Amino acid sequence: MFASRSAVLRRPCARLMSSAAPSSYKLVVIGGGAGGLAVASTLSERLGRGAVAVVEPSDVHYQQPLFTFVGAGLKPLADARRPMADVMPPDATWVRSAAAAVDPAANAVTLADGSRLAYDYLVVAAGIQLDFGAVRGLPEALGKNGVASNYSPAHVQQTFEFLQRLRHGNALFTMPATPIKCAGAPQKIAYLAEELLRERGVRDAVDIRYYSALGKIFGVDKYAAAMSRVAESRGVGVNLFQDLVAVDGPANTATFKQLGSGPDAGRTTTVSYEFLHVTPPMKPFDFLSSSPLANAAGFVDVHPHSLQHVRFPNVYSLGDCSSLPTSKTAAAAAAQSRVLKHNLLSQIEGSGAPAAEYDGYTSCPLVTAKHKLVLAEFSGYSGKPHETFFFNQANEHAFSYWLTADVLPEVYWKSMLKGTWCGPATIRKFANPTSSN
Repeated sequence: MFASRSAVLRRPCARLMSSAAPSSYKLVVIGGGAGGLAVASTLSERLGRGAVAVVEPSDVHYQQPLFTFVGAGLKPLADARRPMADVMPPDATWVRSAAAAVDPAANAVTLADGSRLAYDYLVVAAGIQLDFGAVRGLPEALGKNGVASNYSPAHVQQTFEFLQRLRHGNALFTMPATPIKCAGAPQKIAYLAEELLRERGVRDAVDIRYYSALGKIFGVDKYAAAMSRVAESRGVGVNLFQDLVAVDGPANTATFKQLGSGPDAGRTTTVSYEFLHVTPPMKPFDFLSSSPLANAAGFVDVHPHSLQHVRFPNVYSLGDCSSLPTSKTAAAAAAQSRVLKHNLLSQIEGSGAPAAEYDGYTSCPLVTAKHKLVLAEFSGYSGKPHETFFFNQANEHAFSYWLTADVLPEVYWKSMLKGTWCGPATIRKFANPTSSN
């Protein structure tokens, strides 16, 4: 049985691995993000102190869903970060190092310093890396020349700083062709910027344009229609199949390549800007993409329903680094954590319990104004809405905004990272029992 909450709170903080720490664990979790900690919290409590190691080099944990609010000046960056030591599970051993390689045949993880950790079971929750260098000139321009990105904790506050100075010209917002975390975030900041410029009285002097490398403004038809209406009503120009390939900071220009199969495919267009918000291309970490765990695209190759690796049965994965064909969000990781923990514990304990199955559930709260939000909930597998509440969540709603801006951050810190929040499935039974929308 799980220990009581009061007993957990009385325990000391997670142990930091020292030279005297063991080099072998029942379970090794790679990654101290939302998915990794959700799994490690439950499994370390269940398996006992010292049985689980979490490999994580960072000393700060960021609640990345809040970055949109930080970039729009609606919340301070302090709300989105905690010391990693404060959120690490107390029964786990924190291995404060980066993973450098995985050898699933030998059941071992090699760390950045060359040392190795042996495991009986492995959970990979390493996230995905930002690849600013994939856009020519972007690393040099970022943080100056009006170029910002909410995806970087080092630059997210500059988004608001640059928007406050913006008085005229073009404001460009980009979405890359690669898989990314939180696929709605690239356009959310465009709507918040539009509102900010209206409040400052300079909206008519600024042309706001959203450039997406994809062929739709959003992947699920119901919400794509809603976001198209929002963009049109707010005067945000939407340009599809346009992939950012170069930035010239001193000249304040951005170059886009036309994707797709039309007659203009491959053609480039250079656009001037006064403000440029870039969502960088993203890719799996090199130690994973070069490992036997990876599929052809470099993501950890797991079964889409069980989250178990397709070739190595003692390996599981969830979150952004996994091959699961759904949007990469914290909401998806929460739902995935429930399935993974059930199936992994069943395997470890030999309980023979029926396998849990992940249905592709994810959520993407699409902020459209200070107190308005389209709460997109859907299955990435079926492309169909999977909404928690009885009202039509494709409509902008103040309740959805309050839930996302104020309630869910508390759920994240106080429940998800502790392994006790695994998504809204239980709430949905009461709030939308007939799946009416």
